[in-house]
Amino acid sequence: MDVTFATLKEKGETALIPFLTVGDPDPQTTVDVIMELEAAGANILELGVPYSDPLADGPVIQRASQRALTHRVTIDTCLHVAKQARERGSQMPFVLFTYYNPILQYGLDRFFEELQRNDISGMIIPDLPIEESEEMRARSRAAGVSLVPLVAPTSHERIASILNGAQGFVYCVSSLGVTGERTSFHSNVEQFIKSVQASTDLPVAVGFGISSHEQVKQFSAFCDGVVVGSAIVRQIESQIPLLTDPARKADGLQQIHQFVADLKGTR
Repeated sequence: MDVTFATLKEKGETALIPFLTVGDPDPQTTVDVIMELEAAGANILELGVPYSDPLADGPVIQRASQRALTHRVTIDTCLHVAKQARERGSQMPFVLFTYYNPILQYGLDRFFEELQRNDISGMIIPDLPIEESEEMRARSRAAGVSLVPLVAPTSHERIASILNGAQGFVYCVSSLGVTGERTSFHSNVEQFIKSVQASTDLPVAVGFGISSHEQVKQFSAFCDGVVVGSAIVRQIESQIPLLTDPARKADGLQQIHQFVADLKGTR
């Protein structure tokens, strides 16, 4: 990921970081969608592990998780999807987005071994507080897999401790509450992000609620990366009738490609 951010910075560009739920509408289609996202201009990808009891996911991503779980998607499924995408030529860094309980059930030793084996660059664990993250941070450093920290507008005096020893990039949450598309953001969001940037040398990305080219452009003016989640998951949801019809699947994938290209401004 370091190379990706550095290369984009040299070009004066900001990383577009889509999020998708692996297995929505099915694992094989997720591989197809990954290839379209990259072709449309995505730079880094968050691979969401579907979870039945999410903390930070809004209704759009919750529905996607429910659809994915009908296919019994697990961490192993997500890693296999990443491997298949690599075999098809995907080169962008993958960041696994998962809650802590599935990792514990999977087993920490096995988890990090499989992350390395399947070329996963980082992970985001939204329900792992900094006060309980020491073991995961040590293991991630040893494995060369970045544990990306989440920083919220309410973090305040905890920002320094959250960023101490942080890896990969910093994920700034643009607003409070769960994920979901928004038409406006807190008036102090730029000040908040700049305060985070003053506390770290890592690239800083912003997410939660960003859903249009105008918003991507707005945040690109002062961030190293922009995460788009619910808007892309909703776009995938809207294309399910096409994606699940072999005769029309290519049309559905093209619609997703165009949506992301519009976000990136590469149309």
